[in-house]
Amino acid sequence: MQKAMNKRQRAKSERQPDRLCPLPFAPCLLPLAPCPLHIALCSLLLALCGCFAPRTERFSLPSGPQERQVRVPRSCGDWRGYLPDPAHPEYLPVRYLRVNFHIMNNRAGNRNFTPAEARPYFRRFLETANAQLDTNLRNWRSPENTAVLPRRYRYVIAPQPGDDGFYFHYDDSLYYFVSQGKNQNNYSRKVIDKYAVGKDSILNIFVMVHHEDSIRSKTYRANGQGIALGTALKIAVIYDPQGSTDSYIGLFNHEVGHILGLSHAWVEDGCPDTDNHPNKCWMWSEQPPCRDLATNNMMDYNAYQIALTPCQIGRIHTALANEKNPVRRLLRPTWCRRNPDQDVVVRDSAVWDGARDLEGNLTVAPGGALRLSCRLSMPAGSSLTVQPGGRLWLDGAHLHNACGLTWKGILVQTAGERRGEVHVLKQPLLENIPAEKSRR
Repeated sequence: MQKAMNKRQRAKSERQPDRLCPLPFAPCLLPLAPCPLHIALCSLLLALCGCFAPRTERFSLPSGPQERQVRVPRSCGDWRGYLPDPAHPEYLPVRYLRVNFHIMNNRAGNRNFTPAEARPYFRRFLETANAQLDTNLRNWRSPENTAVLPRRYRYVIAPQPGDDGFYFHYDDSLYYFVSQGKNQNNYSRKVIDKYAVGKDSILNIFVMVHHEDSIRSKTYRANGQGIALGTALKIAVIYDPQGSTDSYIGLFNHEVGHILGLSHAWVEDGCPDTDNHPNKCWMWSEQPPCRDLATNNMMDYNAYQIALTPCQIGRIHTALANEKNPVRRLLRPTWCRRNPDQDVVVRDSAVWDGARDLEGNLTVAPGGALRLSCRLSMPAGSSLTVQPGGRLWLDGAHLHNACGLTWKGILVQTAGERRGEVHVLKQPLLENIPAEKSRR
């Protein structure tokens, strides 16, 4: 058994040589035999060459005062800098929008979901909405070869102390949604102003019903409707606790899309990969005109609302990364403290022209190259490490912790004659790093 274990250990050692070890110290890569003398000799060699313990130093900017005001280059607001990379999805962490639900009912409590009905129904609702966000399809009206990218955002219920994120209100004057006529109230914020919880940091979803008088009208459209009002959302449903949640998912994602900064896709929306069209086809058909004019975009009106283009996804993440945008406050701040499961390693060449809020260590591995030109938030206790043979280019970047906590800074490693490289193209701003101890 001991021989078998030694054989497996030698095989593992041969399969995993240390890439940081310089070539003149190849003996460090030899498998260790059980001989005590051989072990002592190899341990000495390892200590001398530093194969497994490269020397690490913290990078410091050249002497001189740093500018306190960072002028963000115009490119940092360009949606192209926020596109998910399918080969490296970890470069753009998933963002989590905090939501809660307000079930509006009349005083008798018989016009909308009861608490026992609402909780399971809207938990399924949110699961289905997230599943649709996780599924992106090619936008039918985009140019050929337009990429289909992951969306990289989801919803999560945000309870407050003492509750579960579900609120039930019995108010005869505010439980209903009227989209047309003399009593129209879809644009009214009264229900939001009265009942919202944590509206500066949580997307408040008000689930309402059409008024019974409206439903009796032959000209009123009592269907699924919604409207985005700032960082809140009013949605009108048909009360049916046994019904499918699928009927409202497209509507819900569409309205949240407005909150995240997207316009309707059938008009000029600032995206080159969507096109102007009449938006007259609810579904595709084999016959014209809907054979050629149908759409499946989330921001059009259609039966599918499943597709987002690269530009639309980039615009969403541009908004979520903007520290001055109110929608950013709706996010769960997963970037404050380090999550070891979210460490990122750059092994090839990468250019980050958009802001990033990482959740783990960032390492530029041997052979890797990373160029930073915008804001980069590093979680507390983390480091940006440039290993021997790795290269980091700082082009006016702003490196900090977005929660005001302390991180370790840029660490440069050296092993033998190989050293990590940090090139300053334009003076960066480094913040939230411990002051270096003075040397005597």
